[in-house]
Amino acid sequence: MHGPSHFLRHLTGFLLRRHLLHTKPGRRYVPRNDDVQKKDNGEKHMFLYKSWGQHVLTNPRVLDTIVRKSNIKPTDTVLEIGPGTGNLTLRLLQAAQRVVAVELDARMVEILRKRVAEHGLEDQLTVICKDALKTDFPQFDLVVANIPYGISSPLVAKLVFGANPFRSATLLLQKEFARRLLANPGDSEFNRLAVNVKLVAEVEFVMDVSKRDFLPCPKVDSSVVTIRPKAEVPDVDLNEWCAFTRTCFSKKNKTLGATFKHKRRVMELWRLSNLRGSETGNAVSGCNYDCSYDEDKEEEEGNESDEGNGDPYPGSEMEMSLFKEKINGVLKLGGFDDKRPAKLSGKELLQLLSLFNQAGIHFHDQAKPRNADNIAVAASYST
Repeated sequence: MHGPSHFLRHLTGFLLRRHLLHTKPGRRYVPRNDDVQKKDNGEKHMFLYKSWGQHVLTNPRVLDTIVRKSNIKPTDTVLEIGPGTGNLTLRLLQAAQRVVAVELDARMVEILRKRVAEHGLEDQLTVICKDALKTDFPQFDLVVANIPYGISSPLVAKLVFGANPFRSATLLLQKEFARRLLANPGDSEFNRLAVNVKLVAEVEFVMDVSKRDFLPCPKVDSSVVTIRPKAEVPDVDLNEWCAFTRTCFSKKNKTLGATFKHKRRVMELWRLSNLRGSETGNAVSGCNYDCSYDEDKEEEEGNESDEGNGDPYPGSEMEMSLFKEKINGVLKLGGFDDKRPAKLSGKELLQLLSLFNQAGIHFHDQAKPRNADNIAVAASYST
């Protein structure tokens, strides 16, 4: 009797058979020898790359529920990121006026186009064969997508802080990531990404999805969430806000008083605040916000030491001492010196940022604006 892995290989082949990529000159991807498996009868089928997050959702009940919960109108344009072989795409095309599918893998694009054409829906589909993190999206009303796990954080940040207005985004995400996105102050999963996203959007849990509903089967379960942009958002410089939350959440369970005692952090804030004082100009426009984050990177930032860093004071000892006293004064004035970021609401964090800015203390370097694409490259996920 064949084992489960044997069955899985052949079932995956069944789903993808007859859909073999014939690479043309100039195509972005050229299949390697192990991209295609040739069976004894000469039939060929394609391998999926787990490292690219290529897990095909096959459960029709889950697919139908995602479409239903998305509340698609017949006049809507839906953005789908990572359509893969088109299981979800076909359902979206039946519900919406148009689907814009962004897919990096040219092999998948060929499969997708062929399946859609077989159903006579090709006129409703626009395919963009590019990296979703590096391409500009056209106008759309909704996002409905099975997001590759590896790009979840920067992609969510790109959507909610991007220039394209939309009604909602219904996303299938890794379960752990979804829980962190849904977390509230005081929850163990509460983190910088949740704070930043909830500044501008509401996040709602929809359903859990078993890992057994995918081919190939991933190691973890998934969850569906819906993100709805808020009609009104706080009047705050988002570059400044994202830099501020990155500082506060570098060690989210430490008190803010302890976080702002680090010599290197005080020196950096002194430098930025003096730049603000000597330069004029408006806040950087566009999607430049580094509002998602990387757990490993922030742990490293949180482990910084005052000893042995070799950084010279940017000013005199007295100037630095006075500046440090100013920081401590702001924290004590607002009653924040013994508070921990993981337990503060967005409203409380906005209040603290306002107090810092009123005191002339700033967190974002306006002289070095980030490139718009860097939101999806430099920023990734953390707790």
